[in-house]
Amino acid sequence: MDAESQQRILGYFIEEAKEHLETLEKGILELAEVANDSERVNELFRAAHSVKGGAAMLGYTSIQKTAHRLEDAFKIFKENEPPVDKRLESLFFDAYDVLNELLTKLQGPFGLQPEEGDQIVKSAEPKFVQLQTYLEKLVSGESLEEETPPPVVVKPSVAPVRTVKDDSGTLSGKIKVILKQMLEEFKQPATPEGRKKLQQFCINLVKLADQERGWQKLLKNAHQAIANPKHSYATLAPVIIKELKQGCDYIELGKGDQIISSDSLQRLATAKTPQILVPIEPQLAAHALTQVFNKKQLAQIIQLLKVNVSP
Repeated sequence: MDAESQQRILGYFIEEAKEHLETLEKGILELAEVANDSERVNELFRAAHSVKGGAAMLGYTSIQKTAHRLEDAFKIFKENEPPVDKRLESLFFDAYDVLNELLTKLQGPFGLQPEEGDQIVKSAEPKFVQLQTYLEKLVSGESLEEETPPPVVVKPSVAPVRTVKDDSGTLSGKIKVILKQMLEEFKQPATPEGRKKLQQFCINLVKLADQERGWQKLLKNAHQAIANPKHSYATLAPVIIKELKQGCDYIELGKGDQIISSDSLQRLATAKTPQILVPIEPQLAAHALTQVFNKKQLAQIIQLLKVNVSP
């Protein structure tokens, strides 16, 4: 298979994986409701399974293994219908974040290197062990309250660590609920009312972590970028959603001081003319251009490219 065909197939896989990630994120956010809907539980299982299969076909072992672990967790959830609590939601989000990190790196300019992927999987192994262990305890009906006090238990440090993660997970969950709402709004036709709604989401996000200066500045830039009617939703959404998700991760890790706005977002916030942010990967770049230009404009671009790249 030639390099062009490989890039095209990789582009298809990334686009499909993004859709599966959205399904997983939404399902975990609504896990308590999903638990009572067998079809939605199956949907989560199939999403993880599909990512696993695509990654295996392309040889991305780290993504394959991570999706497989997530698939196994949903299989337990599907077959046993355990009760859903905040801790289970947090553990599922931890697992989801690993898969999301791997796929984000795959889309980056340098791709996902095997050694890098293996290191991420190795570091994340305790998260999947904790998720599986907790699921098994919920399924067995073990009294979780009785597990914490005795110092003789196998993992005495689990209780205090989880208390902290639950608190940060709650904040993270609130942020991700709003990000999901923003993403849904970005999928609608752009209107002045829609832009006002998106700006209100930015204001609501600031209030959730108003003590974080980097977070405030990030959302101020997002607010300004959305206000510019010359920027299409197709241009705004990938940049804003990605950076807000990254900012959310920093807050959850207690590293809010590391939140900064990228050059792309700052450019969108201050530019007076329409901006187009084109990915490096050819397949994704072509997709981005077709979202912005009509057929006539694309034909003109092709002609200009032929002139500029001719010897």
